[in-house]
Amino acid sequence: MPLDSALAKIVDAYRTCEFATLARDGTPITWPTAPLRRDDDTFLVTTSIAFAQKALNVRRDSRVALLFSEPTGSGWDGAEQVFISGTAICPEEIVTSPSGDEAYWSMLFDRQPDSRHYVDLPTRWLMDWYYLRLLITITPTAVTVRPPLSVQSADRHSAVDVRLPLPGADILARFPTAVLGARDACGAPLLMRTPVQTTPEGFLVETAADCEVVAGPASLLVHRHDDRLAGLYNALVRGELRRSGDDDGWLLVPHRVVEPSAGGARTLRNARRATSAYLRKRNLRQPRVDWPALKALAAASGARAGAS
Repeated sequence: MPLDSALAKIVDAYRTCEFATLARDGTPITWPTAPLRRDDDTFLVTTSIAFAQKALNVRRDSRVALLFSEPTGSGWDGAEQVFISGTAICPEEIVTSPSGDEAYWSMLFDRQPDSRHYVDLPTRWLMDWYYLRLLITITPTAVTVRPPLSVQSADRHSAVDVRLPLPGADILARFPTAVLGARDACGAPLLMRTPVQTTPEGFLVETAADCEVVAGPASLLVHRHDDRLAGLYNALVRGELRRSGDDDGWLLVPHRVVEPSAGGARTLRNARRATSAYLRKRNLRQPRVDWPALKALAAASGARAGAS
């Protein structure tokens, strides 16, 4: 499903999108990611084998969703939100070279300048796991355009009472909106931005008019980044979506919170352990990273930044 030129321009400007895959129990698991739209209007998303769950989810159930709704760094004032349903594939091959996907790595180096230093010594000794990548190709099957976040959320900000003992309330209270991951009647993932309000039973959410959600496993994602894709933070509240009763709205009853570590020695240690576990389970040796090719792309990115 090709995007028209105006819509493609908007999508290309977004620094990140929310990407949902389906967990084994059917919960839409949503995380921010940096996608590249290819010339054929498929999207490329990559993940390190240290964080392979989204790849494993795709191999089990190919139905995925993308939502472009966080415009920070895009340069667009009031960018429209774009929701894309699709299917994905993720080969088993571990890719350690940018060859063939130079546009993807160039995009990352341009948009996240700090990442250029990952390929330099001594940092590369700690970051080799980061460049053992799995490639996920997403083919859109439906595209929906929604109003800009600034319009859609006007006077509709989250009102989360942290005094209520709900998992994730303290996190959701820090954000004006969250991304609801729900499912349609066929079990495919749906994504939409929503304000969040608290009740003693759970979080009241609003669904998009273009989405026919059904009760079942669901999640709420919050995330942020700055204009240089730094200052990253994300957290996911998993739970059960049900009718709220009184006003026939929707209520997410939270079960648990997933809050990845934000850098530091602990993150590096966990990433290396997860990398070793992924390789060991498949009886694979750790492949070599093509540092010269990555370093060349990083240097070219730095030169472009210096010339601008």
